Amino acid sequence: MRTTAIPAQVTTVEDRIAGNLGMGQVVLLFIPITFGSLLYAGLPPAMHSAPYKLVALTMLASTCCLLAIRVKGKIVLLWVVVLLRYWLRPRYYVFNKRSLHGRELYGSTVVEHEEEENVQVPEHGKSTSPLPLEDLIRVRDMIENPGVSLAYEMRKGGLYVRITEIKPEG
Repeated sequence: MRTTAIPAQVTTVEDRIAGNLGMGQVVLLFIPITFGSLLYAGLPPAMHSAPYKLVALTMLASTCCLLAIRVKGKIVLLWVVVLLRYWLRPRYYVFNKRSLHGRELYGSTVVEHEEEENVQVPEHGKSTSPLPLEDLIRVRDMIENPGVSLAYEMRKGGLYVRITEIKPEG
């Protein structure tokens, strides 16, 4: 199967409806016609002209015509939307992963623990090591030896320690 790269100019071309007008511009120019007919028919005096109807219609038409102007390949309405999103964004973003926003809160559940007799509580401060005492002493002596180099590596979730002996030069 053959694949070819499509230039960005081809994919971003806006369809032209009438002459140089795109779909967004045509919709913006159609809005005053629609709302003007609704104003003319709906507000009193119905189906007759009134000065306030003419003022409202001219303000709506001039606003829509200004928003339909194209600047740098985009209509002014899109520039206004970008500016409004920028001005209305939150000023500070505080990240807190302990926040309860957006989490489902469940009711508290009561967990009943059966009391066990003869529960052994380990004493703090004592640590059990899988190595016998002789091996621990030998490892401690190797670490304290200035002629030995230690290297630590993290691989696949484990800590690997490499001990190499430094040979004196000479």
